[in-house]
Amino acid sequence: MNLFTAKLFRGHLMLATFIGALGVFPCAGEEAFPPGDTVTLPDVELESIGTESPGISAERGIAVESDSDAFAAPIETSVPVGTWEALELLGLSVAPGTRAEAHWTAGQSFAGSAIETPVVVIRGRRAGPCLCLTAAVHGDELNGVEIVRQVLEDISPEELAGTVIGVPIVNLLGFTRGSRYLPDRRDLNRHFPGHPRGSSASRIAGAFFSKVVSRCDRLVDFHTGSFKRTNLPQLRADLTNPAVREFVEHFGATTVLHKPGGAGTLRGAATAAGIPAVAFELGEPGTLQMRHVKFGVKAVDTLLDKLGMVDRFRLWTETQPVYYRSRWLRAYRGGILTSDLKLGASIARGELLGFITNPLSNQRSEIRSPADGRLLGRALDQFVLPGFATFHIGIVENPETTGGTVEELSATDSASGIALPGPAEPPSEDDEESDGDPEALVPIDADGGFEPEDEPH
Repeated sequence: MNLFTAKLFRGHLMLATFIGALGVFPCAGEEAFPPGDTVTLPDVELESIGTESPGISAERGIAVESDSDAFAAPIETSVPVGTWEALELLGLSVAPGTRAEAHWTAGQSFAGSAIETPVVVIRGRRAGPCLCLTAAVHGDELNGVEIVRQVLEDISPEELAGTVIGVPIVNLLGFTRGSRYLPDRRDLNRHFPGHPRGSSASRIAGAFFSKVVSRCDRLVDFHTGSFKRTNLPQLRADLTNPAVREFVEHFGATTVLHKPGGAGTLRGAATAAGIPAVAFELGEPGTLQMRHVKFGVKAVDTLLDKLGMVDRFRLWTETQPVYYRSRWLRAYRGGILTSDLKLGASIARGELLGFITNPLSNQRSEIRSPADGRLLGRALDQFVLPGFATFHIGIVENPETTGGTVEELSATDSASGIALPGPAEPPSEDDEESDGDPEALVPIDADGGFEPEDEPH
């Protein structure tokens, strides 16, 4: 065998070795070379073998052949070949290790021009889950906008495992007007998952849900209190859903309130579609509260770390409180509501919560708690009418302490020992997670008794 023949033989041997290696990157659930199939290999230079591979997408566990020719797309050695490639979203192709700004069309303006809402996409270098962060579904709720912005700004695509999709302002039409609602005064968060031939709100909801939310594995939807009310930072979540229950454990010591997602809410529609989702409530509308923003950023950083998406340890010295029951106390007299009670304060039955003062007669009435619990939300100092929601009290912290299941504690007040003084009221439209709760306790009046409720509100 002369020298030329020896080199040719060695070249064929190397080619055979590399061709064998190519068989380890099939589509998910397929064999590299199914028995009985005839496989035709393309003509390719030896130098390109092993550095390029067929484009395969495993987004949300679905294997899809790439539109490109075989061996056409270069693959970085740090990316798992055949399992992680560019994300196709809203007409953009976001490659691993990069970030991009896409836009989804939220209908048309009165002048007929398209309303494009920015969507930030960060595609990590390594494979992982797809987390969606949304804010300003109600256009006057600002804290979530800044939380999403800061979180996105601090994520490096090179260090990220998975994908983060951030939409800081979902309701751009409401946001630009400083309004909770859409121009037709519909609440966008009562129309998910939407419909392409429905009302304007339903069409906007449908476009956003189908084009963005449906691509997510998990969703965090940021909100604040509504209509001059403020909320302790808390997660609203359906704890009867095992996937959601596991999800909320990744937010550090953030308070959790069990509550199934209401009809038409983004959280409820996402959970129903198999996407674990929570609503993250922080603070009040119409203003930017940096202490709540700081808390929210820390909680999301903890979530990213727990999901294995980034290495970002955050220390929490408290335990995570979980409430399976809560009630809003409603004003039983009109006047000026005032209170010095701070969010998160522990409350004992009979404790003084605030006052309602008649602005003409100066007669002042005390508001006292009818139950032990913790203050999860409250109305800001303001003029109120009878029936206004004033204080939101979390009642049950842990089902193990009462011997009941989540479902049992959600269906009855017997576990908490609270006697409700009147019939339940219908669900309210007050905020995303209905600050006006479906049921309400009436505060103890100055004489120490329950103020009667004769009919639902």
